[in-house]
Amino acid sequence: MAMAENLFGRSRQRLTLLYSIVMIVFLVLLLFVMHMTMEWSITSEQARELMDTAESVSDAQGYLNQHPELTIDDNVLYKSTNDRLFFYVFDSDGRLLNFARASFRIEPFILDEMQNWKTPEGEVAVFTKHGENGRKTKVMMTAKHVAGMGLVDSSLQTVYVGKDVTAMYNGMEKATYALAILGVIALIIATAVGHVLSGRAMVPLKTAYEKQRQFAADASHELRTPLSVVMASAELLQNDPSITSPFLKQVIDDVRDEVKKMTKLVGDLLVVARSDNKALKLKPSKFELAGLIEQTARLMQPLAEQKNITLRAEGLKKTDIQADEQKIRQLVLILVDNAVKYTPEGGTVTVFMPQAEKGHVKFAVSDTGIGIAKEDQEKVFDRFYRVDKARSREMGGNGLGLAIAQEIVNLHKGHISIASELGKGTTFIVDLRAKVKTGKLPKVVPQTE
Repeated sequence: MAMAENLFGRSRQRLTLLYSIVMIVFLVLLLFVMHMTMEWSITSEQARELMDTAESVSDAQGYLNQHPELTIDDNVLYKSTNDRLFFYVFDSDGRLLNFARASFRIEPFILDEMQNWKTPEGEVAVFTKHGENGRKTKVMMTAKHVAGMGLVDSSLQTVYVGKDVTAMYNGMEKATYALAILGVIALIIATAVGHVLSGRAMVPLKTAYEKQRQFAADASHELRTPLSVVMASAELLQNDPSITSPFLKQVIDDVRDEVKKMTKLVGDLLVVARSDNKALKLKPSKFELAGLIEQTARLMQPLAEQKNITLRAEGLKKTDIQADEQKIRQLVLILVDNAVKYTPEGGTVTVFMPQAEKGHVKFAVSDTGIGIAKEDQEKVFDRFYRVDKARSREMGGNGLGLAIAQEIVNLHKGHISIASELGKGTTFIVDLRAKVKTGKLPKVVPQTE
């Protein structure tokens, strides 16, 4: 159950994270598009106003050039402007002919930009003035040559029209910030809703998983008795002297071997099902770890000798720990059995105890076997996962051994890690949190061929 909760909890978190990332990308794009749209719509209207004003001022200046006897009235040129609009009319020698002045605060900046004017006629440019107090002032300007209306030199007169658009840009910036804040709030709400909905989406999956898990537990429990009966029957037939046919004896041996494999698989399934139901309970007791490791290695010695594999236990220190002795024994047996299975003939399997932090104890099983690819190392502890499926079936593997090993380590609040390289071997390192008392082991007998 704990594993199922962790599995579905991680899946729910991943769904929520993925949903949040999609929403963030969508929000950023939406804000960018909205900001650019607002800027385009506002600036295009301002630009059209400036172009119309420049056209009006140019026509009025051309009319004054044609009738020099008229008295210049500022209102003639200024009537189409407002308090933020301004214009300046210069001749080719840089003399100021007419103007509607800008604010004294920005006028020097505007005159400098006019002297360095490079924007083509009919286009609008936005200039930014940085104040000493860090404030920015934005000015939008355009230029237009005065219509000649029969005067040869009037084409050399230029009208510069501009407008202080700082307030417009500040308003647009504040609107963008407001939209961003609202977007973040909406994102938080959407993420919370997504988390709730992803939890609801997991309900049918969890139900199906629970039914499957319960079926595995029930089936494993129910299969133990008939398998035991079949095994006993096979052993009786194997010892029956009346059966003399070599073919029948071979059939009985094959049946017995297959029943043994099925019995082991059913036992492993029952362990896994009990771990899901939190039915696996620790029975801690004080025992000596190095002696347990050495004894387990001796039990595996015949299997190693069948493959001409050197199995050794070395670097063991007398270590008294408080843990479940039977489960630690099963853990060592699983790791050593796995190492022997995947080590070719003539290889070496070593069980040792590396240095551990205070309050921890470590032991490791290393082999010179086929190794595990990096992309498979995180998956080897998954149930029923086998790196080489054909080879695992040939050796009787069912893909549950390492999953059970990890469950045992987790029950002891420990950690199991793997270091492997293809073609060079694999090392499994178990780190357990335990109250330990170390000392010298009186006698360590290394295992030989």
